[in-house]
Amino acid sequence: MEYKETFHPESGEIKNRIVNYWTKRSHDFSSLREKEQESETGRAWLTEILQNIPAQKSLKILDVGCGTGMFALMLSALGHDATGIDLTEHMILHARELAGKQHSSAKFFCMDAENPAFADNTFDVILTRNLTWTLPHAEQAYTQWFRILKSGGILLNFDADYGHDSCNKNVNELPSEHAHRSMPSEMLLECESIKSQLSISNQSRPAWDVQLLQKIGYTTISADIGISARIYRQCNEFYNPTPMFLIRAEKPYSF
Repeated sequence: MEYKETFHPESGEIKNRIVNYWTKRSHDFSSLREKEQESETGRAWLTEILQNIPAQKSLKILDVGCGTGMFALMLSALGHDATGIDLTEHMILHARELAGKQHSSAKFFCMDAENPAFADNTFDVILTRNLTWTLPHAEQAYTQWFRILKSGGILLNFDADYGHDSCNKNVNELPSEHAHRSMPSEMLLECESIKSQLSISNQSRPAWDVQLLQKIGYTTISADIGISARIYRQCNEFYNPTPMFLIRAEKPYSF
């Protein structure tokens, strides 16, 4: 399958707003993720990932929507060839800064999750956390990820049905030291406004994702809705009150 970038001119404005939103949050986000990486919560995330990928093998792994690179940094430290991409340049700059600080071999690039500029059949594993709910064209993203996965490759999507939740309600449920507690009201309003313009916000997830993955050609698809209880064992600064799910899928060897 030849790589061909797909453009949706109508999504330019919303993507610019998404980038602007995450740019404003990038500094606090970087500090929080650096702390999370060394915490019990970070170790719980790593356990979930390792339980879902082949063991005792160095893998080529892509972290899509990597933010400041926590997953890529942790997996690189275990000997994997990890790459992170994010649409927000400031997130990538923070990720590279953390990589230098940790003497990590992880690589980070500013790139669109819906149009990843990699060759077909490149990665053994693609993983993503809290990304797909922000995508104007999630079907295109899932299709592109299928393209760049190797045959037998694995997709891990950690996400939540944020489109049916309220940012304001979530903030009120967070502990006082949580980063989201200090978010200005205009940022919360912008989050709600962005969500209202994304079609994925109107879908019933993860059931919608599972059906879409089947349509694209993924196999061995599962949706684990119990992950939040395993990750967030205490209500601390890393706690996420919206129940998360893990979608795991594979690209069949016939491709």
